[in-house]
Amino acid sequence: MNYNKKTIEDIELNGKKVLVRCDFNVPLDENRNITDDTRITAALPTIRYLLSKQAAVILCSHLGRPKGEFNAKYSLAPVAARLTELLGQEVKLAKDVIGPDADALTSSLKPGEVMLLENVRFHKEEEKNDPEFAKKLASYAEVYVNDAFGTAHRAHASTAGVADYLPAVCGYLINKEISIMGKALDDPKRPFVAILGGAKVSDKIGVINNLLEKVDTLIVGGGMAYTFVKAMGGSIGKSLCEDDKLDYAREMLEKAKARGVNFLLPVDNVAAKEFAADAEAFTVKTDEIPDDLMGLDIGPETVDMFSEAIKNAGTVVWNGPMGVFEFDRFANGTRAIAKAVAESNSVSIIGGGDSAAAIQQLGFADKMTHISTGGGASLEFLEGLELPGIACLMDK
Repeated sequence: MNYNKKTIEDIELNGKKVLVRCDFNVPLDENRNITDDTRITAALPTIRYLLSKQAAVILCSHLGRPKGEFNAKYSLAPVAARLTELLGQEVKLAKDVIGPDADALTSSLKPGEVMLLENVRFHKEEEKNDPEFAKKLASYAEVYVNDAFGTAHRAHASTAGVADYLPAVCGYLINKEISIMGKALDDPKRPFVAILGGAKVSDKIGVINNLLEKVDTLIVGGGMAYTFVKAMGGSIGKSLCEDDKLDYAREMLEKAKARGVNFLLPVDNVAAKEFAADAEAFTVKTDEIPDDLMGLDIGPETVDMFSEAIKNAGTVVWNGPMGVFEFDRFANGTRAIAKAVAESNSVSIIGGGDSAAAIQQLGFADKMTHISTGGGASLEFLEGLELPGIACLMDK
């Protein structure tokens, strides 16, 4: 996939109407207050640049899963209010997406003004990438900017379809994601160490396949490690395991060996009798977990071994926690690995989702080179798949 895409700095914007796809899918509490506005602040550099060029800015986004019909619970009203505060100028919210209110507001929008269309997923046509819907959205503007990396792996009307009707470029956020992650995959500073965790091997098959072609060391922790341990003949007690993936695990271990990749699995684990925050913790050898215990975190020896491999890395890509980090008693592995990555001098890239949440929660966010804003999108990126929301943009 070509990551060398035109950005907002490569196109004439003066006085033009610009449609910008953002990712404003923010968490709300029961009173519809925004509990974390990271995704909104992440869009500001692009919006401010467009305004500095006297563009008339039409923002759009989805929020939640309203299943193709209007639902006040998923209205973008709180987002428009927060944007108004952050930008210091009014951001008008259309009452609809492609209806009479959107028509009126977009046609009267002047250079230097900003508006927000209502939730694009209030229309079934959005997720179906319906050409008529995309064409109508595109008719509001003269240029299309995609800055929503979190939905770049989806071929929806507002993330890809509109690019059939308008010159399409990326905003600062997508440009940062593809330039940092693209360089890590295509021309990494070595040694290149990938750390994969999380519950399931099945979620990461494509990623493991692709990374084994590129990395010097692959570290596997979290729930997915037990499938590999069992594949090698170890006893894993009641730990998480995908029995239908044992052959695949053996194949990957063979592939790593053939390619000279250092494939690291836990040697000890912190285990408990049940999945609970207050469960008594026992440290056991990974391939000798007693029948009545389940592994919930990596153990101290494993922490040392993994940290040693991370210490001298040139590039680190991390996706997925090392254990049940939501429970303090079983968060030590994830915390220790976060610390090792933070203290290494590597280019450190954290895939979105749980890994990003863990890094934020543990307080290491400012020590990382890059934390991806998209969970699913960053995984597909690491798999080497083509992302429709990026493929549709003009090449440099």
